Amino acid sequence: MTLSKVPLHKNGPFFSPIVAGCMRLGEWGANYSADQMREFIEQCVENGVTTFDHADIYGHYSTEALFGEALKQAPHLKDEIEVVTKCGIKLPTDRRPDYKIAHYDISADYIIWSADKSLKDLNLDVIDLLLIHRPSPLMHPDVISEAITKLKADGKVKHFGVSNFTSTQMSMMRSRMEPMTNQIEASLLHTEPFVDGSLDDAIEHHYKPMIWSPFGGGALFNPGSDNENQEQINRIEEALHPLREKYECSTDQLLLAWLLKHPSKPVPVLGTSKADRVESAIHSLSINLDRQDWFILYEAARGRQVD
Repeated sequence: MTLSKVPLHKNGPFFSPIVAGCMRLGEWGANYSADQMREFIEQCVENGVTTFDHADIYGHYSTEALFGEALKQAPHLKDEIEVVTKCGIKLPTDRRPDYKIAHYDISADYIIWSADKSLKDLNLDVIDLLLIHRPSPLMHPDVISEAITKLKADGKVKHFGVSNFTSTQMSMMRSRMEPMTNQIEASLLHTEPFVDGSLDDAIEHHYKPMIWSPFGGGALFNPGSDNENQEQINRIEEALHPLREKYECSTDQLLLAWLLKHPSKPVPVLGTSKADRVESAIHSLSINLDRQDWFILYEAARGRQVD
């Protein structure tokens, strides 16, 4: 299947309109072998999903290397895919014994070191998009700009962006250099970006936000389970039921269609390790959700009608 790539920003990069998230492919989920990882990549590419989202911490700093082993098996894939990765979180683990506490490091030296490590682990010559994973209370935009400028000049990173930044932090960063995107959490269980300025910032500055956890961490697929948000989940499921019939689609397709309706033109990052779920998600791109149906789901998520 061929999907038209979309620009995250007027200056690129161009990515598939749905992104395959890699967080759950290694130790933190499916625990794939290199063979299984290669097969997953190939199946995604066959379905037109060519962009893969990583972070150095995934799998306790092991998933990037697993992905790199898969690319060693099929080096031609490197010319067919785009890779996003993130840095800045230092996570205590046996692989990083010097990290005594979870903390952020957005120093120039660490950003550069982390990018170099990701390139080696991923078996790549260049990272298509490097994101600062979380904003740090100790960050300074001059320091970030210094590191990214060097990485770009050295041909190691093509584009720069951020993740989980507020609109004011985006403005601060933009005073030094332009982030190509902000990867944020949004779903029917996390509607804050619709009112806190995050999506407004994307529209104002002409970039597409990337969306992580578009299915609310999977909770929306289990309406009968014991969840702290169970009342909200039950309301959403009640609203979803007739809409699945109306649009002749599955829950995952409807949840993505709801996000895709937003005028910021978000790019969802899927957290699944199953290629058939990736293929299913593609069909959400063709669902044109009616405005009133969008607000039916929004009202169910909020528990009250709009004022």
